Amino acid sequence: MSRPIRVCFVCLGNICRSPTAEAVFLHLLAERGLEDRFEVDSAGTGGWHVGERAHPDTRAAAASRGIEIRSRARQFVAKDFDAFDYVVAMDGSNHRDLLRLARTDEDRAKVHLFRDFDPAGAPGQGVPDPYYEGGFDAVYDICEAAAEGLLAHLTGRA
Repeated sequence: MSRPIRVCFVCLGNICRSPTAEAVFLHLLAERGLEDRFEVDSAGTGGWHVGERAHPDTRAAAASRGIEIRSRARQFVAKDFDAFDYVVAMDGSNHRDLLRLARTDEDRAKVHLFRDFDPAGAPGQGVPDPYYEGGFDAVYDICEAAAEGLLAHLTGRA
C-alpha cells in the first residue's frame, strides 16, 4: 500500500474553520471507506488557542449534522511542511502567512486555498471567520462543499 496523503487544514486560531474542515473531511473519508488513504490534521497560524477544543458554536454546528469535532488547537510551524502533502488555508490572509512561513519552493507548492476546490466555483474566496462574523452553520456548509471538491481532486476524480 502506498503512503497516505497527508492534509492539514489551517485557519487563524484553529478553533472554528480548520477544525470544521478537518472533521468534515474525516467524515467524508469514513463514509467512503478511504480513511486508510489519508492522514488529516488542522492547525492555526496563531497560537492564542493552543490546547483548546473547537469553539462551542463550531462543535454545535457539526453536532447538528451528526459529526463530533474532537481536535485540539495547535499552531502550524515551519517544520509542519515536512509532515504534510497539502496545507490547505481557509482564507487569503492565512494563505499569505503560510507562504511566508514556507522555507522552500517545495513548501510553497503545498499551500492551497480551500475554496479553490469548491466544485460550485469559489476560486480565490476564503471561508468567512465565524469567530468574528458569525454564521457557523454557513461555514460548515462551505467546508462541506470544498471538502467534496478536495477529496475528488485528491482521489483523481476532479
